[in-house]
Amino acid sequence: MSKTNFVAELKWRGMLHDIMPGTEELLNKEMVSGYIGFDPTSDSLGVGNLVQIMMLLHFQKAGHKPIALIGGATGMVGDPSGKSAERNLLNEETLQHNLSCVKKQLEKFLDFNSAENAAVIVNNYDWFKDFNFLDFIRDVGKHISINYMLAKDSVKSRLETGMSFTEFTYQLVQGYDFLHLYHNNGVKLQMGGSDQWGNIVTGTELLRRKSAVDDAFALTTPLIKKADGTKFGKTESGNVWLDPQKTSPYKFYQFWLNASDDDVKNYIRIFTLLTKDEIEKLEAEQAAAPHLRALQKALAKDITIRVHSEEDYNSAVEASNILFGNATADALKNLDEKTFLDVFDGVPQSIISKTEIETGINIVELLSDKTNIFPSRGESRKMIVGGGVSINKQKVEDAEMLVNASHLINNKYILAQRGKKNYYLIIAE
Repeated sequence: MSKTNFVAELKWRGMLHDIMPGTEELLNKEMVSGYIGFDPTSDSLGVGNLVQIMMLLHFQKAGHKPIALIGGATGMVGDPSGKSAERNLLNEETLQHNLSCVKKQLEKFLDFNSAENAAVIVNNYDWFKDFNFLDFIRDVGKHISINYMLAKDSVKSRLETGMSFTEFTYQLVQGYDFLHLYHNNGVKLQMGGSDQWGNIVTGTELLRRKSAVDDAFALTTPLIKKADGTKFGKTESGNVWLDPQKTSPYKFYQFWLNASDDDVKNYIRIFTLLTKDEIEKLEAEQAAAPHLRALQKALAKDITIRVHSEEDYNSAVEASNILFGNATADALKNLDEKTFLDVFDGVPQSIISKTEIETGINIVELLSDKTNIFPSRGESRKMIVGGGVSINKQKVEDAEMLVNASHLINNKYILAQRGKKNYYLIIAE
């Protein structure tokens, strides 16, 4: 595999924000070890973390050695960057659980077996757990002035509302990470989001003042914002997670598929491994036939397969076709319960007795008296005769049909459809 030019790759993908002078020259001269920190505030990374994961992935493809730092220690302190209030601190049990989950997710993206530049995961708790307070303020604190720390945006923005000493010292803790990794792992580059620039350069400054080091560098990505100004990675139901238990592959796929035409041009560069030529070809297709959404489909496919699997991607496409296309009744019955409920999230629901369903209920009665999908039996019968009713994606052709246990999906649900677009979920309990 031919190696790419890391900085040039970031530039055309729109992934470069700040870069310290001399960084590009260093990267072009030798194989560099570089790291990005991930705070384990949850037991899953979200799509917002994918920018940094992609950065490490491109870094490795360029022939460099990526190090993912899991903040077992910094997670106990809480990063004030971009925060308007003090963060809740995690207990050690929660932290350890989060650490192991995040580690598993990172292992899906990076190559940990390469002979030359295998990825490494480190935990800063390992070098902080035996570092006592007096040693820290003597060996680290004396090298960075209060004036220097107060000048950081993450501190300045909180001076009026207040911040604890704990959060104030966060930049020193992160700065020491860089110093430790420089001396113990040969790390010369720290990367992160642009909101981390202040914390990152505290690390280069600490190395310069404490160890007279002049070959420690920094590089950041822009913060991703949606074209409408809303926060990237958030939906009405909350964060979009990489863990399929928190965000199903179907919802994950839909998140990318529903990207606006303005946003998708940025997303496809940042979140996929498609080449410049491949992306420009897709853009030409999109311009010629915008309604086919070639960019959104390519983006959703690439990222769903890499975060989940090809099987999950195919299931998500099939599930999407159930709602928006001409899917079969079999496809509906093949959905697992979580995906089924995700697909029909927000659809009007009615609850009926499971005992009655097992006995059998006339379709006209089910859709009127039992569920109020139609206001009267006459209206229900008229719509059935006119071919406007489907049960579980199969058109109802007989107004005398009995709906029974054989119609239950996942032994619990019946999907009724009035016309083409009006869905109703009947739950048998």
